Amino acid sequence: MPPKTSRIAGMLVSRKALTGWTGALLLVATVACSSAVDDSPATSDAASAQTAGDSPTAQSDSPRADSAGTAPDTGQPIAASPDEIADDVIGDAPENTPANLDQPGLGQTLTADEIAAAFESVIGRVFTDSLDSVVEITVSTVAGGASGSGFVWDDQNRIVTNQHVIADAERVEVTFSDGRSYAATVLGEDPDADVAVLQAETDDRLKPIALGDSDTALPGQIAIAIGNPFGEEFTLTQGIVSAVGRSIRSGNQGFTTPDVIQTDAAINPGNSGGPLLNRHGEVIGINAQIRSDSRQNSGVGFAVPINIAKMVVPDLIEHGEFVYSWLGVSGHDVSRVLAKALDLPDGTRGAYISQVIPDGPAEDAGLNEMSRTIRFEGELVDVGGDTVVGVDGTPIRSMADLISYLTNNTRPGDIVMLEIIEYGGDRTEKRVELGVRP
Repeated sequence: MPPKTSRIAGMLVSRKALTGWTGALLLVATVACSSAVDDSPATSDAASAQTAGDSPTAQSDSPRADSAGTAPDTGQPIAASPDEIADDVIGDAPENTPANLDQPGLGQTLTADEIAAAFESVIGRVFTDSLDSVVEITVSTVAGGASGSGFVWDDQNRIVTNQHVIADAERVEVTFSDGRSYAATVLGEDPDADVAVLQAETDDRLKPIALGDSDTALPGQIAIAIGNPFGEEFTLTQGIVSAVGRSIRSGNQGFTTPDVIQTDAAINPGNSGGPLLNRHGEVIGINAQIRSDSRQNSGVGFAVPINIAKMVVPDLIEHGEFVYSWLGVSGHDVSRVLAKALDLPDGTRGAYISQVIPDGPAEDAGLNEMSRTIRFEGELVDVGGDTVVGVDGTPIRSMADLISYLTNNTRPGDIVMLEIIEYGGDRTEKRVELGVRP
């Protein structure tokens, strides 16, 4: 290890009692300085399914609400309208953190100014490296216009953004930070995942942004958003990954997107479609929604995971759409009270089926929905439905798990084996041939 890296590593040990943001800054400073030396960035619903209204379900074609479970985060799309244009959690230490952090006597040599400067250098480098790949998107529609953000996806001048940014567009224009501006055409849209692909109409060679792996995102990691809030072009905001594994609905779509990243990096109208980056400058998400009563940042923003985009974008380019598999159920998580009311084994977790959609794959496979409502331990509980606890050997502990598995691992026509615990506690398996999401 280079001397300076060892000195910084020792500093971590001597100040290991630091917590919260001070500890996070110290970790960032260590990584930043060592890199410089070496020269080297809402909850339950259902299976690939549709939710109705404000019910805590997903994959439902029915407007009926369930009586248990929690609803997916219902955020607001954050494309800017014309009038708008004018206890800390620290994630796991990065893998390249110096290994000999337990060496004594090397600390007390890194100043607060050095820590702050190292942190600033990380943020600044991410912004500089990514800026040439980020665009402002201006859209004209019959109803007026809007603006949002996007980023260059590949070396074929394709640009990715949110579907709600370009919905019903008659004309689309993309503008880079150096003033270059090009017309763009829409190649494909996926309203369920809120992802769209544009083709910039130019012979210029655009610079693709670096793509990361959203599965590696952890609470406490640095999160950096670049976009055009309120028409303020190419604005950088920074925070942390606040949570992972959220589920959100896209606009008026009844289906949910799983594995969503939550961040407290400031996201406002106009940020939609822009990248959420890690400290390596890699895109881990596409900024899509905020949870707010005022349509302004409240510290709760949501980004579509980049791994979902990696899955759907090739089909959007080739076919203009992405076709999802469909199980045909609505449901929610199994609570403690529900498990007791269903007479399930102690500690059972899973996805409870409250509704089976008529003529859907689940009905054909013989899955059971709730049959009656009872009062149990002072609560009204729907009973009679099946509880999914596994798919193809993969444990299912929540409705979000079921959505995520079906979205990421299956396509229409696939056959899956569901491990079921029926009302009363009997365990069985049911074979389902998945359909096409309606």
